[in-house]
Amino acid sequence: MKYLPLVWKNAWRNRRRTLLTISSLAVSLCLLGVMMALYYALFIGGQPTKSQTRRVVVRHKVSLTFPMPLHYREKIAQVPGVEEVMVMQWFGGVYKDSRDQRNFFARMAAEADKLFRIYQDYRISDAEKEAFIRDPAGCVVNRVLAERHGFRVGDRILIKGDIFPFDLDLTVRGIYSSDELDDETLWFNWKYLENMLRNSPRLAAGTFLVLVRSEEEVPAVCRAIDAMFANSEAPTKSEGEFTFGMSFLSFLGNVKVILMSICFAVTFTVLLITANTMAMSVRERVREVGILRTLGFQKTAVVGLILGESALIAIAGGAIGVLLAQGLCFVIRQGPLIVQQTKTLAIEPPVLAALMVVSLLVGVLSSVAPAVSAARQNIVDALRFTD
Repeated sequence: MKYLPLVWKNAWRNRRRTLLTISSLAVSLCLLGVMMALYYALFIGGQPTKSQTRRVVVRHKVSLTFPMPLHYREKIAQVPGVEEVMVMQWFGGVYKDSRDQRNFFARMAAEADKLFRIYQDYRISDAEKEAFIRDPAGCVVNRVLAERHGFRVGDRILIKGDIFPFDLDLTVRGIYSSDELDDETLWFNWKYLENMLRNSPRLAAGTFLVLVRSEEEVPAVCRAIDAMFANSEAPTKSEGEFTFGMSFLSFLGNVKVILMSICFAVTFTVLLITANTMAMSVRERVREVGILRTLGFQKTAVVGLILGESALIAIAGGAIGVLLAQGLCFVIRQGPLIVQQTKTLAIEPPVLAALMVVSLLVGVLSSVAPAVSAARQNIVDALRFTD
């Protein structure tokens, strides 16, 4: 600790360069922090909510774009362990202006009388629930979604159809919230689709949502459903609701490799920035190092001073970067729901610790070569150095 004042003074001898270096480190580590937070949330820390562990999504084995016959519902209901089955269909469509990302949210058709029996974590008044069930053109919207767009009970919502050959003219009959995770979804009555597609071959199920009696029975139920339709016209793939949500990431490619590649690239860039700064700083102080050696400073002390200076700058940049990353995570949480984990994205303690370790390692590694070179410099040559 007796060398700390000297380390501090050396670090701030060129304040402009030090501030620019800290700023560069902060921005780079902010990006690294967000990428690491995403990786942690998606592949390490992300866990299904309590109610999700009992829900199973049944879809066409080939692709979500392939529908399934409605009569599958009755067959699935007969599988041992199944408590309830509901038909769901993604409507898509355009709300107001499609160019505004805030207007993107899930529009799902579902059997109104079964929705709240399967989503038991949804909270809504009994009056609003009954109004939704009775109205074929009714819908319920999530609380967060309603606050974002100013939806109120009784409001009309017009959605232009793009997948289906008709538009939705819906009336908000209720606003629900969740005890676990607000999914920002608009649910409208399945009867609307039935009325608009009566006698049409397009009236089919996009997915079936199954409520299983217990979490332990989920794997057996999935296997039984898939085995039942293995040789049918529309084979199925059954998986837990959390796993189903995570499968959408595969549309973006190998997300793990993408995130890890960005992390390595950012770390390497940070290392180069800090190494360049320390190389310039040491080069400016060659004569000073010679004087320190003349005064009796050992080589290890000289190396320690330079390493300490670099570590101090790197840790300062890392701390600011963590704060910036936490703020950026907050901004991401306010955006549209993409996957479940984006609504809880934050710099968790393991990610915070990893970022600070990376900062320290970058500071030390970037200054090792300049520090050792300065310590090995011959005293006479160092005192003669004039550059």
